[in-house]
Amino acid sequence: MKISVIGAALSGIAAAELAHRKGHDVFVSEAKSAEAASDAHARLGQHAIACEFGGHTDRVYDADLIVVSPGVPPSHAVRVEAERRGIELIGELEYASRQLTNPIIAITGTNGKTTTTALTAYILQQSGRDAVAAGNIGTPLSALVDAITPQTVIVAECSSYQLDTITSFRPHVSMILNITPDHLSYHGTFSQYVESKWKIASNQQANDIVILNADDPAVAPAASAVRSSVRFFSTTREVDGAFIRGGEIVLRDQQHTEEILMSLRRLGLPGVHNAANSMAATLAARAFEVRNENIRDSLMSFSGVEHRLENVRIHKGARFVNDSKATNVNATWYALSSYDRPIVWIAGGRGDSNNYAELDGLVAANVKSIVCIGEEAEAIFNHWCTTKRCVKAETMEDAIRIASEMALADDVVLFSPACKSFDMFANYEERGRAFKRLVAAL
Repeated sequence: MKISVIGAALSGIAAAELAHRKGHDVFVSEAKSAEAASDAHARLGQHAIACEFGGHTDRVYDADLIVVSPGVPPSHAVRVEAERRGIELIGELEYASRQLTNPIIAITGTNGKTTTTALTAYILQQSGRDAVAAGNIGTPLSALVDAITPQTVIVAECSSYQLDTITSFRPHVSMILNITPDHLSYHGTFSQYVESKWKIASNQQANDIVILNADDPAVAPAASAVRSSVRFFSTTREVDGAFIRGGEIVLRDQQHTEEILMSLRRLGLPGVHNAANSMAATLAARAFEVRNENIRDSLMSFSGVEHRLENVRIHKGARFVNDSKATNVNATWYALSSYDRPIVWIAGGRGDSNNYAELDGLVAANVKSIVCIGEEAEAIFNHWCTTKRCVKAETMEDAIRIASEMALADDVVLFSPACKSFDMFANYEERGRAFKRLVAAL
């Protein structure tokens, strides 16, 4: 086959290398210049894969199949022209899944999917199962083809971008954690964003399982639209699946038999949102017949993922926490609700129609002062400056210095931006590592 790959970031390179390994005629097209994407240019050169940088020419349409990287929106010229010409166009997730026979647990949601993906893989691994976390969490599925055993369980974090371009992707277990407005510049409307999330279960059959958040009004209705068996989790009411009663996680099967799994106090991760994530991961593990004691031990020992409520250090009695992955207001809502100590909050970056009023209650109750950074610094300052001590900082280094001076012993200095990173950093990972490096230097 002739295969064109659009985008030479992590997933695009992985798809191109997979197609090359399979003996296809591969062409990669990247909008960035070769200088700006020098690592990708060098990697493609090592395999002698044909490529172009600095824009997309008509050569991309000399193909039987076009594989687009996540983030190439439906309105992109390549996608529009490929549709006009009748060329099949799919994403890297779909392309890789067509060449995998492994059992797959697929996880999506606006927030919490990275933590839940890592936690689910951890539970399986701790129980003795061969499992790997992949997808949007860092390792493209294309990189797993021919590199893992057929028995390896793939726990795949799936973004709305990836799900938008699936056609036959069928996980044995799928999961939708929550859906709040995000990435609307890509999807156009909230309803289209919801539709992309629901697609995670669109190809499942009766012997598959979908795990849904019963508390989320955009998630729960998916139960009536799927063919798979439904399991719910809830932090507010009793459901068939997993719920909380009297401070304990209770599991209820479809025959209404109940088991107490563990006390919430014994969970390794703080916050009610992590209780929800833990219940979702538990239901996925139970689908693979992992025993309760293995699940319980794993939930107690799991310490989280980088850039998500990550404890960095204690400095002069104050705890510094890196939550750089909080790229939207809803993610920061969870972070601000996770601590019972005064918070010095560092926030800001590039906004995405942010509605800061959604945080007013938590800020009033839990935040003592705010350090504002990035393009949204003025908006954040103006929103809270009449009710909280607010200071604007020009750089991350200034923000950390100011927050350190504000914080008292037993306070939490929480870097939870509620914004995208692209005004100051390449991505949230680079932003989080910069925060950690500067905190370490205090």
